[in-house]
Amino acid sequence: MPHVAPPSLNPSQAADLAAKLRSHCERALRGKPQVVARAVETLIAGGHLLLEDVPGVGKTTLAAALARSVDGSFRRIQFTSDLLPSDVIGAAMPEVIDGRPSGALVFHPGPLFAHVVLADEINRASPKTQSALLEAMAEGGVTVDGELHVLPRPFFVVATQNPTEHSGTHALPDSQLDRFHMRLSIGYPNLDDEAAVLREDPSQWQLPNLDAVVTPAEVEAMRAMAGHVKVSDALIAYILGIVTETREHEAIQVGASTRAALALRRAAQAHALVDGRDYAIPEDVQTLTQDVLAHRLVVEAGSPGSGTSEEARWLLQEILDRVTVPL
Repeated sequence: MPHVAPPSLNPSQAADLAAKLRSHCERALRGKPQVVARAVETLIAGGHLLLEDVPGVGKTTLAAALARSVDGSFRRIQFTSDLLPSDVIGAAMPEVIDGRPSGALVFHPGPLFAHVVLADEINRASPKTQSALLEAMAEGGVTVDGELHVLPRPFFVVATQNPTEHSGTHALPDSQLDRFHMRLSIGYPNLDDEAAVLREDPSQWQLPNLDAVVTPAEVEAMRAMAGHVKVSDALIAYILGIVTETREHEAIQVGASTRAALALRRAAQAHALVDGRDYAIPEDVQTLTQDVLAHRLVVEAGSPGSGTSEEARWLLQEILDRVTVPL
């Protein structure tokens, strides 16, 4: 692992900051504490988050709550079929001085240049525009006309998408899906929580009044601290055992990559930090395996429920049940 400077937070302080983030977001999204916890862990792990579900269950609300909770810049991009890549990343435009063109080109950043970016209904855009996010999410910068433009730090993309069976949507390519650290489904709330939503309308009254509870520097410090969470050789072997099983499973056509294994390790470190520990344990890996790996698997056609995220999650649970857990 490359050397990084010692973080300025201890595990207890980082856990307190993460708890603030969680409780803050839960004010806007009622009854989904586990989804909120996974979203916060994705932010701390340094990844990007994909929220996939039917319209109207709180995807945009959660993304906006996360953005408002961080005292940094926030941009929302509404993805539509006519959105162009330059509408997302920006473009080089002729420079005008005193109303006259100078002959030089000046880069004008697009809405992607923010600490937190909400890519709303990302699968309504064309594949070409979807791919405009690829370099930014992977490298933390974009290249325009051969020049690299670095994005702010932290840089966190929260994308929402409707299920692909809805009209006017384009499935995200595997390479784009692989850039998302976790894919989460919010689901419908239970009756008590839904009744509370109807009474209180938190997206209308709570969300607009959310103040920031962490700074960009504190997010960076939590990320640095997560990178220092200890991962034993036995736990590394456990992660590799899970990943290897996905590659050899008869119902899985394409298993988890090395990048996916790294994502699972980083997610386990973030989960441990949120729990106030400076070491990861097998339970961290078990808790996060489905959210980190399911969207990266290609399930064989003809297997029960093939082509659905639920089938991939079911197969991963089967793998977890048979891989030996380190003591």
